Amino acid sequence: MTFKIAVLASDNMIAGNPETREDYFELEEQMGKITPAFKELDMDVEIMPWRKAAEMAENFDAILPLFVWDYFEGNEEAFITEMAKASQKTQLFNDFDILKWNANKSYLDELDGSGAPVIQTIYLERVTEAGIAKAFETLESDKIVIKPDVGGGAWRQVLYTQGTPFPDKDELPPEGAMVQAFLPSVQSEGEYSFLYFGGHFSHGVLKKPKSGDYRIQSLYGGTEETYVPTSEERASARLILDALDFTPLYARVDLLRGTDGALRLIELELLEPYLYLPHAEGKGAENKGAQKLAEALKKKLAS
Repeated sequence: MTFKIAVLASDNMIAGNPETREDYFELEEQMGKITPAFKELDMDVEIMPWRKAAEMAENFDAILPLFVWDYFEGNEEAFITEMAKASQKTQLFNDFDILKWNANKSYLDELDGSGAPVIQTIYLERVTEAGIAKAFETLESDKIVIKPDVGGGAWRQVLYTQGTPFPDKDELPPEGAMVQAFLPSVQSEGEYSFLYFGGHFSHGVLKKPKSGDYRIQSLYGGTEETYVPTSEERASARLILDALDFTPLYARVDLLRGTDGALRLIELELLEPYLYLPHAEGKGAENKGAQKLAEALKKKLAS
């Protein structure tokens, strides 16, 4: 039996769209490994716009929203509604409840309460000068990062230094926000990403911003290199995954070195993570990361 799998993408990640993102190559790069690895386990993969998920769901055995890189640009409600409808017709991975929970980064507060090593975060219903002034005091830092609580790819994210002109409204998160102290390690050391499939470690990446920046995404000149984490670093990530009461099909644990020298969670990507498959061993169908994802999915489908 051959299973049909839909990988969901935003319109701006689909070829031919006039507003295609500059990092569209990341979809092609990743699918070049996923498609043949899945094929080896009798799973045919097709890219589909996420807005058609509910309409087309019954034609697929599973849906994976890996490239929905616009759900946070004012589309969260429409995306969540679409996924809820699709999940009634086929299997959604990660599960709908996981996606909904992970869409708003206030999940960091829940993980922190469970004892996971999370970067200290303050949540604001809306960004105001008074709220930011208080955040500087609470975080005991003169440089902070202001992010949307529903966001990704550094969208509407601001690095702000105390005493400088307040950012323009159009630069800031449009609604709810989270505030974190700026960690210099992102520039001196980089940000780590550890990938897990079916709860098992696959591969690691060290991402670095270009000189003078702090954003590690390729859109802003960021680069990445293959990284093999130490047992201590793996243990830090494991603490985060163990704080969950579920095992996600795929998970990316993003970590920064804190001022105390320990790795701390900056984001846990369970919704639309780029999986950095080029940094797993092997090419094409032999890519070990894609194989591990395929094996974990096939196991879920078989059960």
